[in-house]
Amino acid sequence: MKLWKGVCAGLLLLPALVRAEEIGEVSTVFKWVGPNDKIVVEAFDDPKVEGVTCYLSRAKTGGVKGGLGLAEDRAEASIACRQVGPIRFTEELKDGEEVFKQRTSLVFKSMQVVRFFDKKRNALVYLVYSDRVIEGSPQNAVTAIPIMPWSAKQ
Repeated sequence: MKLWKGVCAGLLLLPALVRAEEIGEVSTVFKWVGPNDKIVVEAFDDPKVEGVTCYLSRAKTGGVKGGLGLAEDRAEASIACRQVGPIRFTEELKDGEEVFKQRTSLVFKSMQVVRFFDKKRNALVYLVYSDRVIEGSPQNAVTAIPIMPWSAKQ
């Protein structure tokens, strides 16, 4: 019981990184009771890199458990990050730094996006993966953005 209280308290103290904006969704499985299973498309801006937006698609479990927020979403996700304006670093970047995290089960599973800077190729690399307290998933997706000059004519 003490462990459970500690885990819950720790989750409340986690800093909120970035909130995603839902762009759209499609139903994949009809459910008689509760919401359908879906694929959700969301967008978020990199908090330390102006001019970069990432688009994330992920599975969202429906049904009664999904409607109540008790279902565990699948680990599959896809990511595409794009330059949407002049790129400017607002803070120093750290390789493997978490730029987005979203809970995909009630307590133990989350999906996160981390950023790397490929100095040799002058590119930002974003990796999305799912982790779990006991056992993570090797499923992942990666995208890269070459850092290029931005023209106002684009």
